[in-house]
Amino acid sequence: IWVAEERGIFKKHGIEAEPIFIGGGAARSDNALLAGDIQFATAGGGAVINSALKGADVVMIAANNNKGVHRILVRPEIHTPESIKGKKIAITTFGSSSHQVLTLVLDIWKIRPDELQIMQVGSSPTMLISLQKKLVDGAVLTDPSYFIAEDHGFRVIADLAKMNIHYLQNMMVSTRSYLRGNRDQATRLLAAFVEAIAYFKKNKRDSVQIILKMMRMNADQAKYAERTYDQYADLYFEQIPYPSPSGIKTILESLAKDNPKAKGADPSSFTDVTILKSLEDSGFIKSLYDQ
Repeated sequence: IWVAEERGIFKKHGIEAEPIFIGGGAARSDNALLAGDIQFATAGGGAVINSALKGADVVMIAANNNKGVHRILVRPEIHTPESIKGKKIAITTFGSSSHQVLTLVLDIWKIRPDELQIMQVGSSPTMLISLQKKLVDGAVLTDPSYFIAEDHGFRVIADLAKMNIHYLQNMMVSTRSYLRGNRDQATRLLAAFVEAIAYFKKNKRDSVQIILKMMRMNADQAKYAERTYDQYADLYFEQIPYPSPSGIKTILESLAKDNPKAKGADPSSFTDVTILKSLEDSGFIKSLYDQ
């Protein structure tokens, strides 16, 4: 999204976009979407699926990132999952992607959420500050915050990528009602989106500068921006970004423990990839990488 805005790719496709940062996790983005304040959102798949199961008119139309980027970092003296029992672990907010991730990992570890103190703290940079000030014992962080935390001696106790957990980290989301009435605009927006992914993958130096600017990082933190770029360019951003069916299944299995509607739900009912498929079939996406 940042690349498409900063390099005029939205305007190239006739989109007058206004990217708006909505803090507090994916649930707030979904609420803004449903209220009609925004027409598209990037939000964690878990929150989107949870909203859809409650009857909300939300649907995933593409994937920013299907793979989990979160890592759980803890104070150096905490060595094992069992050791987090009773400890204060920070998340963005309840219902956010970080909360979903923590729930998934705790389930794998056979630890109940009520066996620790889950603290709603805010964004990853805010959680990092809380960790450094010893206000919490651990935090569910995204990059580049977890790179900084690692370099300051905090211990990675869970890495979703290494644990091979398929998780819908960040999805492009809209509503079915909006798509029905605004097919052309949605097509142009997705065209700009996939072109921005191609630009990002092919232009490291410039993309790193955009990361530094938009994350409000200092020039001396360029190494963290570069490490973030390498992960996204090589591992996370896909040329044809379909939402992962296995990721949807993972979330449904997790939600099914508390929500009967998740049991037996059709994974395809949470997506509408017809526009993305048309861009693929037309050869447009392939042409971005042939240039």
